[in-house]
Amino acid sequence: MEIFHAFGIEWRLLLIQVVNFGLLLIALWYFLYGPLMRLLDERRAKIEKGVTDADRAAHNLSKAEEERRSIVAAAAKEADAMAERARKDAVTREKQAAADADAKAARILAAAETESEELRARALAGAKEEIARLIVLGAEKALSGQRK
Repeated sequence: MEIFHAFGIEWRLLLIQVVNFGLLLIALWYFLYGPLMRLLDERRAKIEKGVTDADRAAHNLSKAEEERRSIVAAAAKEADAMAERARKDAVTREKQAAADADAKAARILAAAETESEELRARALAGAKEEIARLIVLGAEKALSGQRK
């Protein structure tokens, strides 16, 4: 204690200052350091949550993009299949229409030939009748000319 007295330090005042410093340290620890550390921990947790949410969102975005690509590919494939079916259907309908047109043309041609044959036959019959009538008329004249 003589050392304290030799340097002019009062041990009671030193003890009081140590107690005051301890109380100040406890008060600062309780009111400042603890809340500040809790605030920093909360902030760190929010940042970590934001990072994990961003990672999750990036993962979901990549999955959605991949799903979009697969849907677009499937739609393109389906569109190609539909176009191919439409082409085949058009070719089939074109062939059917051509076959129908050929059949109709054949029927019309057959009907025209039949009608032509009938007209020819009628004309021939009419010509035969006319020739027969002219022969009869000529024979009548010839016979009537011999009688006179």
